[in-house]
Amino acid sequence: MLKSMTGYGKATYESESISVTAEVKSLNSKFLDIYCRIPRNYSEREIEIRNLITQALERGKVEFNLTVTPVGQGGSGTIVNRALVKAYYRDLHQTAEDLGFAPVPTDVLRMALMMPNTYLTDATTEDQQVADLALIQKTVHEALRKCTEFRIQEGVALNKAFKDAIQRITDILIEIEELDKFRIPGVRERLRKNVRDLLGDESFDQNRFEQELVYYIEKFDISEEKVRLKNHLTYFIETLQSKESNGKKLNFISQEIGREVNTIGSKANDSAIQHLVVQMKDELEKIKEQTANII
Repeated sequence: MLKSMTGYGKATYESESISVTAEVKSLNSKFLDIYCRIPRNYSEREIEIRNLITQALERGKVEFNLTVTPVGQGGSGTIVNRALVKAYYRDLHQTAEDLGFAPVPTDVLRMALMMPNTYLTDATTEDQQVADLALIQKTVHEALRKCTEFRIQEGVALNKAFKDAIQRITDILIEIEELDKFRIPGVRERLRKNVRDLLGDESFDQNRFEQELVYYIEKFDISEEKVRLKNHLTYFIETLQSKESNGKKLNFISQEIGREVNTIGSKANDSAIQHLVVQMKDELEKIKEQTANII
């Protein structure tokens, strides 16, 4: 099953004391690159959260945001850090005036209350802390689950796109095989003409002729390339159908497909076949672009 590295998940849960929101965004990357934004009051949980992200998402550039806001009475031990809020308020108010805006006190206060460390939870009971942490974990798990679900849905779409592109390359290969039936006789006729010219030359060298004949046969024959290309196309589809999502493997197979396509184009020495090769390359480029977004 394919999984895209592009994903998004968001979850919000609320208790009597806090409201927790976890948001996960992921994009393609060669490795797992995690950026976390966590309230300072819960910074000691960052390693735990990173481990959860690593287990769930495997690869990608991940941006994680956690917001914890007191609700109701804010919990028996939650208080406002008034000194810090006042400092935020003065700074935001002054910044607005410096920029030429007329600050609205209630808006400035609301922004100040949303700044980091504006709430102190040191006085919460141990039971309340355990309950709050459990709610945070639940929220993080749900956001990661939704992000994984998003990735799977994207993977389904990519799976269809891959199969369509592989089928088009297969269809083009069939056209090339039909053209190849007429190409080889043409090559043979040109060789016969050259042989007749050589036979009329008194300096005709039989050994030299045999060497040239072998050279041309090897140069123009694309039978092996066609067989290998078919095998690579089949292997690509088999890999798509495997239980594991393996973008690196698909990328390696697409590179092998590209080598055979390029060789067919260079050895064919036929304009019609070369035009078809260009179409194959176009489809293959689409595949390569998307394999970079597969886990």
